[in-house]
Amino acid sequence: MQKVSSVLTWAGIVLLVLIWVPLLAICRLFDRDPVRYKTGFLFRKLGLAITKINPNWTIILENFDQIDHRKPYIMVSNHLSNADIPVISNLPWEMKWIAKKELFEMPILGWLLKFAGDISVDRSSSNKRAAIFQRCKYYLDRNVSVIFFPEGTRSRSGKLNKFAIGAFDLAIKEKIPVLPIVLDGTQGCLPKKSWIFDQNVFVKLKVLEPVMTDQYEIDQNFELMDKVRLMIAEQLSEWRGQSLNEVDSLRS
Repeated sequence: MQKVSSVLTWAGIVLLVLIWVPLLAICRLFDRDPVRYKTGFLFRKLGLAITKINPNWTIILENFDQIDHRKPYIMVSNHLSNADIPVISNLPWEMKWIAKKELFEMPILGWLLKFAGDISVDRSSSNKRAAIFQRCKYYLDRNVSVIFFPEGTRSRSGKLNKFAIGAFDLAIKEKIPVLPIVLDGTQGCLPKKSWIFDQNVFVKLKVLEPVMTDQYEIDQNFELMDKVRLMIAEQLSEWRGQSLNEVDSLRS
């Protein structure tokens, strides 16, 4: 029975993607906003739709309704699985995603990313950091948030991994608040090396309090990073009923 449900869910996902390509192309054609806000927002709705058609997932969002969607933030989230992106897309905001260049070169997905104005990262480039910062600043200056997975790649163990410093350097440099986002449960959305969805997956997403960066200097970048990382670790610890040592790979 679960195989049948999974086949139907995958068929629904494919159908949604095929519908979204012309929709997004038309929206992009008439979207004169230089940051493509409406186009990007419509693209995030695809992620929302994907989570809604999956009968196996229950998603709970917390503490998101106090956020002004046209006030720019540098959003940072822990990263547990490929399901994180559609789950985060349940948030009723537009934010520009940073994704590796190879994804932009893929058929269909690459078109959607380009239509939405998401940010391509060429990992082989020697000045990739400067290019990312320049593109992020363009959006932040126009009141659009950007989102980072500072762990770089998804956690295989479910524990919080080491953070890269880039998002926090950018936040201090541009004096933009950091908005921490915490996810748990997405690691169970799809088993590794399987196309069959697990049953009764419960996913939680919580938006934590913004961390203001006005008083931080650039040499305090690690202090800011450690503060935000601890906030995320403490929320995971509370949700899982485990100690910080059990949820934080750097404390193990």
